[in-house]
Amino acid sequence: MRDHVAQRAPELLDRCVELVGEDPFARVEESTRFQQPAIFCASIAGWRELPEDVKAGAAAGHSLGELAALAAAGVLTVEDALELVVLRGRLMAEADDRGSMIALVGADEDEAAKVADAAGLTVANDNAPGQIVLAGDRDSFDRAEEVAGELGKRTIRLPVAGAFHSPSMAPAVAPFRAALDDVELGEPRFTVFSCASAEPFADVRDELARALIRPVRWRETFTALHDAGAKRFVEVGPGKVLARLAKRIVSGTRVETPNEPDHSKREVHA
Repeated sequence: MRDHVAQRAPELLDRCVELVGEDPFARVEESTRFQQPAIFCASIAGWRELPEDVKAGAAAGHSLGELAALAAAGVLTVEDALELVVLRGRLMAEADDRGSMIALVGADEDEAAKVADAAGLTVANDNAPGQIVLAGDRDSFDRAEEVAGELGKRTIRLPVAGAFHSPSMAPAVAPFRAALDDVELGEPRFTVFSCASAEPFADVRDELARALIRPVRWRETFTALHDAGAKRFVEVGPGKVLARLAKRIVSGTRVETPNEPDHSKREVHA
């Protein structure tokens, strides 16, 4: 990711290092404090890589990706968004030192709710059919695995140092909202959907702050984009995780990445 950002957005990389206090790419596997600025920079670099004749009709971002989507739409400046991302990563890292996340493989919404209730966990991500993530205290994961096994479902403990998108992130909400209040918002060049509501953003500051403790409803968000008329998609962030999820959410969906050659059509929903 670092080489890509250094090539496409060198000034953004320099500013990111300045704000973080060191190169986040060198420690990206250690903490969300470093992961979030690195991923944001890579997403903006991917956005800038799109050909000029590609016109976005709508956008959405998975959790952190919302800030990149809002920056791409002109609601936030890239500079302001980066400062918010650096703060967000630090606040989320500091908010919780006992929590983590565990994925349920093959579970539906009702089954995920049963596991969460039995183990005292929170449904944090509804990513796609058969992929739901729970968050909470690590000490509850044994019970979650037991209940999931009784339902015939497999679990995967995720290597994350925090119960993101759960009440454990509550200490981060107020300071993040205060920082959002200091940021000037622009008029969107295209619609941006919130993954917490699965609807277009209505109150950007409030929704971004509350999203820290609300589940990511990505399955519903992607479905909403599709139902709103989006048929062609581009994933500009690092990797192809969302592209794989999209195919599970809406059968037959094709998601391009910026380095793919086929950008001949002018209307893209990213």
